[in-house]
Amino acid sequence: MKLYFPIIIIILIGYIFGCFQSSYIISKYFKKVDIRNLGNGNAGASNTVISLGWKWGVVVAILDIAKAIVSIFIIKVLIKNSFSNNSLPFYLYLNGLSVILGHNYPFYMSFKGGKGTASLIGMLIAIDYRIAIIGILSIILITIITDYIALGTIGLVILVIISTALFGYGTNAMLIAILIGLLSVYNHLPNINRILKKEEIGLRKTLKKDRAL
Repeated sequence: MKLYFPIIIIILIGYIFGCFQSSYIISKYFKKVDIRNLGNGNAGASNTVISLGWKWGVVVAILDIAKAIVSIFIIKVLIKNSFSNNSLPFYLYLNGLSVILGHNYPFYMSFKGGKGTASLIGMLIAIDYRIAIIGILSIILITIITDYIALGTIGLVILVIISTALFGYGTNAMLIAILIGLLSVYNHLPNINRILKKEEIGLRKTLKKDRAL
C-alpha cells in the first residue's frame, strides 16, 4: 500500500481540482442556464465563448487554467516535503491528467463536463513554461488561420507530445502526454465532423455575434 499511496493522493488531488467546473457554475448562478444545454453542449471555455460571449469565456478559461496550476503546485510541495523527486515529471503529468479527467468527467455533473484544453494549458504552465509557450502559440496561430478552436487544440496536443519528448521528460510522462492527446482528439471528433459538414461555428463568427449583442 505504501508504494501506491503517493500516486493515489496525486490522482485524487488532481481530480478534485478538475471537478471545479467554472463554466457550469457561472452559467448556473449568473445566467440561470446550464451551459450543457447551450451551443455544442460542452461545459468548457470554448462553448462559453460561443454561448455566453467572449468575456465570460475568458473568465472560464482563466479559472480552468488556474485550477491546474494550483493542483500541480500542491503536488510540487508534497513531493518536496514528503516524496522522492526521482519521478517528479511523471507525478506532475499524472496530476495534470487527473485535473483534465476531473474537468471532463465531474462526478456531480453525471460525468458530462468539458474537453480539458484550458486545464491542459494550465498544466503546461505549471510544469514547463517552454512547452506552455509552444502550446499557447500553436493553439492561437492555428485557430486564427483555420478559424476553428478544435483544430487549434489538436495542433496543441500534437506539439505537447513532441515537446515532452524533446525536453526529455521520460517515457512515463510521454505516455501520459500521448493519452492526453488521444483523449482530446476523441472529445473533439464531433467538432471535426461539424467542420467537415461546414456546420461548426467559427471563432470569427462568434466574435462578430458577440459584438452585435
